[in-house]
Amino acid sequence: MFTFFKSKPKLKELLNGNFVDIHSHVLPGIDDGAKNLAKSVQLTQLLKGLGIAQIITTPHISHYVWNNTPEIIDLKLEETKNALAENNILIPFKAAAEYFIDYWFENHFKEEKLLTLKDNYVLVEISYLSAPINLLKTIFEIQVAGYIPVLAHPERYVFYHENFNEYEKLKNAGCLFQLNLLSTVGYYGSKITKTADELLKKGMYDFCGSDVHHRKHIASFDEKIKINNIDSLKEVIVNNQFFKF
Repeated sequence: MFTFFKSKPKLKELLNGNFVDIHSHVLPGIDDGAKNLAKSVQLTQLLKGLGIAQIITTPHISHYVWNNTPEIIDLKLEETKNALAENNILIPFKAAAEYFIDYWFENHFKEEKLLTLKDNYVLVEISYLSAPINLLKTIFEIQVAGYIPVLAHPERYVFYHENFNEYEKLKNAGCLFQLNLLSTVGYYGSKITKTADELLKKGMYDFCGSDVHHRKHIASFDEKIKINNIDSLKEVIVNNQFFKF
């Protein structure tokens, strides 16, 4: 007897034209995303074509690499919005930031207001090499300062892959998780896809984002998803409606 399995959908087919993207790098020339204004316009148009209805773009703020400020980001945001209007690309578009947790940041959020996704939700990331020694303490202090930390792409921190208890500790400490959508199609490698699938299975993701930097990322939305927990992924995608503006 032959068993026929339903083919898995392409990633872009899950977005349904109303997705609110909360993680991308499309402002021109201020991090490792769009290199210039023309690229910003192009990427935004392509994101819209994928079924993304609203964009909260999140340039890196890493004091020792991408020393962006709210003033720099606001300037680039207005420049980009004007260019989008000139090109008749109509899409709600605003900016927050993706903060790198390091010694500078641990002092910065206590002294200056952060750029947030919405209200007090702040997108943060950590090193791909190793977790900060006092990460749980920092997560607690971020909350004491009045913010809710949203950890970008936890599935990509390979030092946690063999010890899921570390993910559970972060969740129990009040840290929310944001899935990179491209992790579900194998863009970052099979091990990261497997970890994303396991985190989906355990219901540990709260939100998701494209994390688009360039056209190669856009093209990967045409790939079929490789995870098994498709219903959980759909739920996480719907959760992003929380950020609708």
